[in-house]
Order: sequence, then C-alpha cells, then structure tokens
Amino acid sequence: MATKPSQSEVNTEVEFEKGGDSAPTDADRQLRRSVRQLGNLLGETIVEQEGQAILDLVEELRALTRAQRQGDSNAGPQIERLTGDLVDDLDSTLGVLKAFTTYFQLVNLAEEQQRVRVIRQRTAQAEENDRHMPETIGAAVMGLRKGGTHPSELRRLLDEMLIKPVFTAHPTEAKRRTILLKLLDLTRLLHELDAHVLLPSEKRAHWNQIREIGVSLWQSDVNRDRRPDVLDEVREGLYFFETTLFDLLPDVYSELERALAKEYPDSAVSSGAAGFSDGLPTFLRYGSWIGGDRDGNPFVTQDVTENALRQQKEQALELYRRTVVGMYGHLSVANSRGAFSQEFLDSLAGDLERAPPNDKARLDRFSLEPYRQKMILIYRRLGATLAQSREAWQAQRPDPWAYPNAGEFIADLELIQRSLRQNRGNRLAEGRFARLVQQARIFGFHLASMDIRQHSDRHRDAVAELLHRYYRPQDPDFDYRQLPEEERTRLLVEEIESPRPLTARLQYGNETNETVALFRLIRQAHERIAPQAIGAYIISMTTSVSHVLEALLLAKDAGLFGKIDIAPLFETIDDLVRAPEVMSALFESPIYRKHLAQRDNCQEIMIGYSDSNKDGGFLRSSWSLYQAQERLAAACSDYDVKLTLFHGRGGSIGRGGGPANRAILAQPPGSVQGRIKLTEQGEVISARYSNRAIAKRHLDQLVNAVLIASCESHHEDLGDEDGSQNASHAVETSWV
Repeated sequence: MATKPSQSEVNTEVEFEKGGDSAPTDADRQLRRSVRQLGNLLGETIVEQEGQAILDLVEELRALTRAQRQGDSNAGPQIERLTGDLVDDLDSTLGVLKAFTTYFQLVNLAEEQQRVRVIRQRTAQAEENDRHMPETIGAAVMGLRKGGTHPSELRRLLDEMLIKPVFTAHPTEAKRRTILLKLLDLTRLLHELDAHVLLPSEKRAHWNQIREIGVSLWQSDVNRDRRPDVLDEVREGLYFFETTLFDLLPDVYSELERALAKEYPDSAVSSGAAGFSDGLPTFLRYGSWIGGDRDGNPFVTQDVTENALRQQKEQALELYRRTVVGMYGHLSVANSRGAFSQEFLDSLAGDLERAPPNDKARLDRFSLEPYRQKMILIYRRLGATLAQSREAWQAQRPDPWAYPNAGEFIADLELIQRSLRQNRGNRLAEGRFARLVQQARIFGFHLASMDIRQHSDRHRDAVAELLHRYYRPQDPDFDYRQLPEEERTRLLVEEIESPRPLTARLQYGNETNETVALFRLIRQAHERIAPQAIGAYIISMTTSVSHVLEALLLAKDAGLFGKIDIAPLFETIDDLVRAPEVMSALFESPIYRKHLAQRDNCQEIMIGYSDSNKDGGFLRSSWSLYQAQERLAAACSDYDVKLTLFHGRGGSIGRGGGPANRAILAQPPGSVQGRIKLTEQGEVISARYSNRAIAKRHLDQLVNAVLIASCESHHEDLGDEDGSQNASHAVETSWV
C-alpha cells in the first residue's frame, strides 16, 4: 500500500533477480508489479482521504505481520500493542479496516487479471501452433475424433446433452452490487492497459480513471447496512447474467460449432445441411435456487418466489431491448440495395397494421428500410411485455401488443434471419444478429430456470391433512404419517389416478395451504412466463417412494402431472445407499412411469455432498457418493430412463468444492451420458463469473469434461471388474 515499494519487497525482488530455486517466472513478476501499482494507488488514496498518519499505521501493521510470518518473535507483541491502541480510536480503526479491505479487493483483482493474462498467453500459443489449449471445447472434440467417436454417436450425444449450472444464494457473499460494478470497471480498465496499445496520454487517462474509482471505493460502504433479504440475493444473482453470462454463452456455442466444423467437416454434427442446419441444440443453460429454495428458509414465501420469477423475466427483457437497439442501427438494409423475403414482408405488413398510432410517425421515417421497421416493432413489443411483467400476476391485464411468450419473439428473429440468408445477407445473418437469436433460444423470457426445493416433511404433513379430511374426518386417530410404507404408497397411487380434485379450496392449516399454493404458483409461472421458468421440484431428505409420490400427488392436484420434473434429493449416507432401491421401486410404478413418459423418460436425481460429508466423513462420503452414482446409473439404464444427476456441492472442499473439470471426469462410467447439473454456490459465484475471461475458461472446462466423460471409451481403463481400482479413483467425486 506504500507509495513506493517497501524495503522487504525490494530485497525480495533482488533475491529473485539473482536466480535460484525460488526465482519467479515472468507471470510472477507481472502479478507483483500489478499488486504494487494498485497498492501504490491505494496508498495515494489513503493519504488524500485520511492523511499520512493512517497510511503509516497501515504500513507498520503490514510490515509487522510480514515479519511475524517470517519468524520474528518480537512482531507479535508489537501487533497486539498497535491493535490494542486502535480500540480506543474509532476513526483510526475504521480507516485501517477500510484500508485492508480495499487492499485485499485490489489484490484479488490483480490475481484475476494475472489469470486472464495466462489464459490469453496459453490460448495465443495454442492458436499459433494450430492446436487446442488443454481442457477446452476444441481439445475435447479433437480427442473424441482421434478416439474414434463416430459422427452419429456424437450427434446423439449433442441432441441429448444438458449442462446446467445452478446458482444458489450464500450469506458470505456480502459485496453490494454497487461495489461489484466498481470492481468491474477496474477490471475493464486494467484489461485495456494490458491488451491495448495505448498512447502515453491514454495510459495516464486510464490511471486517472482508476484513481477516481479508487476514491469512490474508499468513500463507499462495501457491505449493506442491513441483512440482505431474498430479493436482494436475487438481484445479486442477476448481476452476473447482466454483466457476464448473457453475452458469454453464445461464444461457448460458437466455439463448439467451430470445433465440430474443423474436426467433423460435412458430417452429421457440423453446421449446414448435413448437420445442425438451425444451429446446435440448446445444451448449456442456467438454473437458480435463489427465490425458490424454501427448505429451512421461512423468508422464501409465495410472493417472494413470484417476485423473483418476475425479476428474472424483466432482466431478460431489458437485456433483449438493449441488444435490439444496437441491431436497429446495424440492419439498415435499404429497399434500393437489398431484397427481402415475401414471408418477412407479409409479417411486417401485419405488424404495421397493428402498431399503436403513436409509433406511426417513427415507423414511416424508415419505410425504405424494412428491417429497421421490424426492429422498432420488436423493441416496442418487448417494452409492452416488460410493462406487463412489472405487474403482479393477479393484476396483469392482457395486452395484444405484448409478446405472450418467448417463442413469438424468437419467431420474429428467425424470420429476419431467414430473409437475410435468402437475400445475400449471410454475413449479417450469421454475425451479431445470430448472437441475439442464440441468446433468445438460451435464455427465453425466463433467463434461468428456477428450481423449487421443499423438505419432504412439508409434503407429508400436507398430504396427511388432506387425506384425513377425505378418508376419516370423524376419526381423530387416523394419521396417514403413521401408516406402513406400503399402505401409504397404495393410497397415494389411488389418489393420483383419481380424477377427483383434493383441494378445490384452500381451507386447511396455514402450512398445508402454503404447500398446496406453491404448486399452483408453479402452474402460474408456466402460464405467465414459460414451462422452462421452473426447473425441477426438489424434495430434500427423500428416504422413500412415498416421499416422491406425495409431491407428485400435490403436483397432479395443481394440474402439473407430467409437466414438472420431480427430483428426489438423497443426502445422508444411509439415504445414498437406499437411493437405487427407491428409484427402482418408482420405475416399477405404472403411474410414475406414466408421469415420466410425459417428461421424455428423463429423471433428475440430486445427491448431497455436504450432508453426506458431515454424516460419514470425507472418505466414506466420497465412496458412498461414487457407489450411489454407479447404482443409480445402472437402475436408470435397466428401466430405459435418461438420468440427470444433480450434484449439490458446496464451495469448500469439505462441502464438495473444487475443480469441476476433474470431478466430472472422475464420475462413474455411465453416470454422465451428456447430462449433468451442479450447484454454483454463492461463495464461489463471484470468483467464477465476475471476470468474463475466467467465466469463459470455467465453461470451457465444464463442456470439455462432459463431452469426454460421456464418450463410451472414456472409462475403459478405470479399474478392474471388482472395482478395486475405482475405489481410490472415487475420491475425485468429492470435487476435490
């Protein structure tokens, strides 16, 4: 933080320059230089804002802590004396705390920037030598080709592939959106200083902007002045879609398209008539628990969930409107210079007839540029949809000018794209406009699918009250919960098969009413946004067949039979052991198979890393998770069910955290098959998604691992028939 390097830092530099075993690499020197530059900037800010005395105090503490780390026994008592003196001086205490907090934020930025430098350097080296950087999408596709994967096999994999990271909230991510945006601005300026050839005056201007942001950071509160509520957490999650994911995901799809075209030209998996003529299937999407996870969180109410869903839709619409504004100027094809398909012209004529009168004058100005007219109309329709979405669902009024769903929006975009392709506009159709089409296909109007999670006890209690009302209302001793499992299952199947509604009116206890109303809210989300707005309905602490059938009964009563994925969550060691038996029994149930048939025979199953680790310890948990995945994959295969395993992992190693690429590659044979969900815990979301280049690298590694792990030949050399070799390999399933 000093305005010049400290003597110990100078000595360290000299030591490194002399060489030896600990000599730094160029990357080390770059990182140290970045840290020093940002530290000096912070030092200037401290002097300017608080005075030299605070900077001297901070530097003294820094020097003492460094000395203590190096073994100086006198440093500890001096640190205690200094910090003891601070207790009586609140202003100095706040200044020192602010200095170190800001310093660590800047150091983290410098480290992120160094990661970006390394990624770019390695990518450049790979491209110059016409090869792929390890753990990238291109490397995976090349590996599949060299390994003998046939185009038809790869086509089947891509048609079925689903990779879905799911954002969760976490109280340890305390930075406000305001601070995140300032750090994003700093990241942009540092990147431009690195990557752009700037004039000396431009460099000075950049550093002045960095200093300005430094002062703004210093005078801003890093954390909120109150505990964040659920909708605050929703907004924090949306930040990463707005600043990173919305623009990034089309690049991931484009990279896969390029790799397929290079490694499998003119085949069933390349773009064009022989392959994916309308683009790749939508294999990479995002989910969210924020606003939908009510297990143990009484603050996630019906209103909160509806508001969270509406906020996600509003964010998607605002992002589309922002992009459409750019397209309006880009697609300035004139009648005198280009041609247009009759299909497009007919659609435009119909829209112009229906357009609101106050838009007529603006539309008439561009009567010789039909694409611009269409983009104006699309922008207006998105605006009408946004205005409608800002109203509570119960108060929303029909608006014929609003898009009823994302499908109509996508149809408008595809109409323009077809017209461009048919009239010498291929470059326009496949450039920036293709990104917008891809974004609409990925994000729809829902942005991210919201999973709903509820504890199995809530369903059991609700069903017990409902069945008591219908079966033995005069018998206070009748308790569905006390019945044997076989009898519970029989009653549930009977009720699911019955056309009679259970809950025409909500006239039960508060918890039962809330549980029943939740399923009705899901149905509303399907109707108001899209079926994709809701992901899976997750039943935590699932231990039996009846736990799943209880949720299915409540879903059926809300008109959701076969319209929502019901995912049991197996968490403890014992539950993981029983999980394959529970799922096999469900697959034997005709009524459950009927539900699955309407879900394309897809079954999502969630496995918990944190609770199993607490339950059985790290090694036992890892082995139990590995065995459970093997047996669940076998059970699904036996019943011809497509399995999606949802890995509920935390950010720390103790909760299942670690490099996702290695963990996916370590999954048991047959357990991935192109389909995987995994939680992105709140405490790691910022680290993975704040910086676009780092987020891109993370997604490259995810797709790389899923492609490789799903290849039939991938696991051929893993272990003997008795699984002894797999036992040690299974530790990797803890995502270490």
